[in-house]
Amino acid sequence: MTERYTLTFQPGDLAISDVAPDESILRAAMRSGVHINASCGGAGSCGKCVVKLVSGETVAERASKIDDADWESGLRLACQTYLRSDVVVFVPETSRMGNAAVLDREMVGDRKGKLLTPAELESLVPDWTLDPVVKKVCLTLPEPSALDNLNDLARFKKGLKDEHHLENASVDSIWIRNMPHILREQDWSVTATVVDTNYGYKVINLEPGAVCNEDYSVVLDIGTTTVWGQLLDLKQGVSLAQASEYNRQISFGEDVISRIVFSQKSRGRERLQQAIVNTINDIIDSLVASSGIDRMKISHLVAAGNTTMTCLLVGIDPKYLRMTPYVPPADFIPPVRAANLGDGIEVGRHVHLYTFPSVSSYVGGDIVSGVLGSGMFRTEKITLYMDIGTNGEAVVGNKDWLLATSCSAGPAFEGGGIKHGMRATDGAVESVRIDPVTYDPTILTISEVSPVGICGSGIIDAIAELLETGVITQNGKFRTELDTWRVRETEGANEYVLVEAEYSGTGDDIVITEADIDNLVRAKAAIYAGIQTLLESVALDWSDLEQVYVAGGFGKYLRIEQAQAIGLFPEIDFEKFTFVGNGSLLGARLVSFSKELLRSAEQIATSMTNVELSDNQTFMDYYMAAMFLPHTDMTYFPNMDKVLNETGGAS
Repeated sequence: MTERYTLTFQPGDLAISDVAPDESILRAAMRSGVHINASCGGAGSCGKCVVKLVSGETVAERASKIDDADWESGLRLACQTYLRSDVVVFVPETSRMGNAAVLDREMVGDRKGKLLTPAELESLVPDWTLDPVVKKVCLTLPEPSALDNLNDLARFKKGLKDEHHLENASVDSIWIRNMPHILREQDWSVTATVVDTNYGYKVINLEPGAVCNEDYSVVLDIGTTTVWGQLLDLKQGVSLAQASEYNRQISFGEDVISRIVFSQKSRGRERLQQAIVNTINDIIDSLVASSGIDRMKISHLVAAGNTTMTCLLVGIDPKYLRMTPYVPPADFIPPVRAANLGDGIEVGRHVHLYTFPSVSSYVGGDIVSGVLGSGMFRTEKITLYMDIGTNGEAVVGNKDWLLATSCSAGPAFEGGGIKHGMRATDGAVESVRIDPVTYDPTILTISEVSPVGICGSGIIDAIAELLETGVITQNGKFRTELDTWRVRETEGANEYVLVEAEYSGTGDDIVITEADIDNLVRAKAAIYAGIQTLLESVALDWSDLEQVYVAGGFGKYLRIEQAQAIGLFPEIDFEKFTFVGNGSLLGARLVSFSKELLRSAEQIATSMTNVELSDNQTFMDYYMAAMFLPHTDMTYFPNMDKVLNETGGAS
């Protein structure tokens, strides 16, 4: 276990007790509510986050912004300094936001909600056995002789039965044609790739020699905006590499409805299928490059996506998904050869793609996968599982019942539809604090490099801070009378300068516009109203929830208190929240590792009841009520009600 240290800030003697060696002082300060000036995202270029080392051992990059004398006196940049023991630092007045006492407000503590470690994520579904539905087995067969003249196919099938207890296995005809040569190439030593189907075992690949330890799969989360992939070692039960790319279908529409419409144009469906196939090939290229494995050793593909994404991937017409009564073409789609999709996914011709079953037109396999991965299908607690992305899906229930819904939130939570929005990758602003006196921001970027844009969690952070400090009102409009140059009018619209050009990685100002705020408000209103409608349909209230699982690509960086500030969630107990990251990818990984859990996924899909929101008047009423920051009904937002009345942000 990585050693943790205690970091104490002066003045105020406020301590953080769990700082990891790879966490900068600035990052530890920001997550704990200690405000220190920083404009460059932690890249070390602005020189504003100066602290003085009082005691303890640190390692730090030599900063050009600090001269030799100051360096010798103990001055360091907080963004470039890391602990190697318990440490005490003093924050000079020049580094304090607003030139006020750095710790003059109550310590807010670490990020609220539980962020699970990879080991904890794996344990959400305990007691499963590593037993992939597709696996390689090695055989050493006796050579034929005058006394043992079984034909090659019978000899091979007998070996499967005798050595691996695989009875009555069928064999793809192509391997029967090539079997005589393959069996003899390495003296009757052979490796078979076998899939356990509903109709028995089937051999889909034969390789000469004993290569059964080289057995890999790729699992995919096919998001509307972003596609994630992981490379798995099926023998060891571990993940070897991870990669992500924008879904190339974005060129044809940002949401599922626009893509369904495009699919009806001449060759539209084929173009959409090829776009996602190209995206998957890019991801596989990244996975094999970073891991060094041979892509021909990949035996299986698993994909979890919403119903539209799944249809477009396998080439099914999605036209009727958006038409009353919103009936999907199929719930279970049989595995298909990956090489037959579009121009082909670039793996061996024997590799099949398994897609998660869907529940309805707008509750797809990604949610089935997430429910599986979170383990909520085995718990007695009333649980809310929510996946926040371009499509906002939610499931409420436990081991006895599951109720699901979906609403179109738009791409704002993934950086789409935002002027300077981007995916959660290096250089994305992920965390923001705004000084309530000067209205100047402190920012952190992913990997603490120069900022180039803003990801979903950064957008939420920024708008929450703008609201809490009174820079915007509850209707999302800037207060232009404030004494700050950061609120300005550009081309007839108001915006807030989050990062000045001199500190950005693009050479241009990075701003938050009123249009950005409006897009986020629409997205959060859809999520909030959808869940509220779902709960009401089973006579439950937010307060009845015993645990809440938050999934989605930006969940790793999301602060619950800021999400509550904008009205994405009500102000319920922080302890109920658990971040599961990419729940869809987690479930896909488990299915690839365990055929028992693959069967569980299919049971989840058949037992889940869908609540349709497309023509639901209750949902529309709740949606309109949520088109405010944080909400028109402040009953569930007492803390924000108090803050807004104090800062003048109330409308």
